[in-house]
Amino acid sequence: MTMKPNRLEAFSDGVIAIIITIMVLDLKAPHEPNLDSVLKVVPTLLTYVLSFIIVAIYWVNHHHLLHLVTKVDAGILWANINLLFWMSLFPWVTSYLGENHAAPLAVSAYAVVAFASGTSFNILRRIIARHQEQSEAQHSLHARRNILSLVALICYFSAIFTAWLYVPLALVSIAAPMMIYFFPDLIFPDHKAMKND
Repeated sequence: MTMKPNRLEAFSDGVIAIIITIMVLDLKAPHEPNLDSVLKVVPTLLTYVLSFIIVAIYWVNHHHLLHLVTKVDAGILWANINLLFWMSLFPWVTSYLGENHAAPLAVSAYAVVAFASGTSFNILRRIIARHQEQSEAQHSLHARRNILSLVALICYFSAIFTAWLYVPLALVSIAAPMMIYFFPDLIFPDHKAMKND
């Protein structure tokens, strides 16, 4: 018996919701009612905002991606579990980055998790694509997705090493792919229409 795609989506949604919850629980309010105390938690707050947006973008794109699934097999299940594993490390690297005020090691570790998550999402997308009947339009769209994924992965991978040279540039490299995936309709346009091409 095969699993239905909506069950896979529900499980993934639950895990992602827990990831976000863990991240927000790690935010600590200042103990003293003065500006200095607030400024001390700003790095942690900004890191949380970055991670929240990244995880939210993954969730939105994951939702669109799973709507392309017609049958869930072992390959899709394990590729999805792999993606969720790497995403589950975002709370830890978020805390580490926030508490260490963007130290090179913390930024590099964050970039490793971002790169691994991006790679895992790309693997899942490729496995799902293999199950689809590929029209000419879908082939073209798949090639475009590969290019966008490659650009994002290069940004993440470069940030791993750039962090040791210039932290602000590494942070920009980590944040830049958000612009690529912020509008999932451009990456997964009208999937129902594409199926009928």
